[in-house]
Amino acid sequence: MPQDMPPVGGYSPVQYKRNIPARGFRPVHYLIGMHLVMAFGYYKLFYAVREQHELAREKLWGRLHILPLLQAEEDRDQARRYYADKAREKELFGTDNKVYHSDRFVRPTFMYTPSKVTQ
Repeated sequence: MPQDMPPVGGYSPVQYKRNIPARGFRPVHYLIGMHLVMAFGYYKLFYAVREQHELAREKLWGRLHILPLLQAEEDRDQARRYYADKAREKELFGTDNKVYHSDRFVRPTFMYTPSKVTQ
């Protein structure tokens, strides 16, 4: 009785692993994409920080340049209050009274008080 022999060239290999096709990009493409996104983020951050510093510098210089104007406005207000107080004192007392015993100018201090004192 003749024995069956393998086919010429042998049998095909037995598939014992799962044959799942790869989906999506290769991992190196994800790494490159991630690095590109991060590089763009750092680029934007670099220029945003530079712009924040420039805006802070501009704000500081603006405040420094407006300070003399604010000081002059406060001085005019102080002079107006001073002469109004002198006029009120002259109206009440009939003469100029000196509060201090010196000719040196003492900058007046004003305190806002309520019109009615509640107890």
